[in-house]
Amino acid sequence: MSATDLTPLVPSAAGRAAPAGGPVGERVSGWLILRAFVSNWQARTGVAVVVALVLFCFLGPVFYHTNQGTIGLNLNLKDLAPGNAHPLGTDDTGYDVLGRLMVGGQSSLELGFAVAIATTLVGTIYGAIAGIAGGIVDGIMMRIVDTMLAIPWLVALLIMVNIFTPDLLTIILLLTLLSWLGVARLVRGEVISLRTRDFVLAARSMGSKTTRIMWRHMVPNAIGVIVVNATFSVADAIIALSTLSFLGLGIPPPHADWGQMLTSGLDDLYNGYWWLVYPSAVLLIVTIIAFSLIGDAVRDSLDVRLQRR
Repeated sequence: MSATDLTPLVPSAAGRAAPAGGPVGERVSGWLILRAFVSNWQARTGVAVVVALVLFCFLGPVFYHTNQGTIGLNLNLKDLAPGNAHPLGTDDTGYDVLGRLMVGGQSSLELGFAVAIATTLVGTIYGAIAGIAGGIVDGIMMRIVDTMLAIPWLVALLIMVNIFTPDLLTIILLLTLLSWLGVARLVRGEVISLRTRDFVLAARSMGSKTTRIMWRHMVPNAIGVIVVNATFSVADAIIALSTLSFLGLGIPPPHADWGQMLTSGLDDLYNGYWWLVYPSAVLLIVTIIAFSLIGDAVRDSLDVRLQRR
């Protein structure tokens, strides 16, 4: 049951009950959600960490200049321990590890946000159409989703990465192709539950077109499920990229991501080169936890039962 199912009526300014989805209801509900989100320690922690990571990855290279633009092995800088010139040392190809973390974070975050946005858009449109159409159209569309979900995503991803050149854009498209299915099922379920609600029936009786009902009433009232899923999708996409990189099928050099750095450093970990593994591993863990905290906070903020306690 979604948060929208728990709030069919929202107090209006005149003291009467206004249908959820109306202007007054939207303003009241919006302020309640925002206030609950801001007051949630998980939200504040998660957002602060994500902002810090974005600044580190995208503004860090502006102030900390390294040799990330060069291509090739530099034996003079190979496997240097952390010091004044290189705060986190260098890797087995001579790249500065701190600068590599910044560049690798750009790829990881760009992919995470891009996949989350793309899967949310595709899944929302597909699920909303299936839910509001119903009947045989809904049956056919959801059987397509069920068939694709039956295929192990990692196996399908490995096959496609071997067919196509694995650059950042290709991996984003492939992950989007495999990730929108869950969003479609969630949105379709929400739309089906909203089809018989009073405000939808009222809009239909007033002659509103199906497309207007879907985008003006149904999708906005399912936004809770959509936003929560989109937040977790960022972390899932970063994990998927790290998995591919760990298997040697990620973004090819000289580009980098945190998963590729983790994989490259594992071979040297037992030789004492800890700086090749631990920094990237810590950033991966912190990033995933931060987005998970934000997702939990958004879900709690949209739950009116928790807001009113």
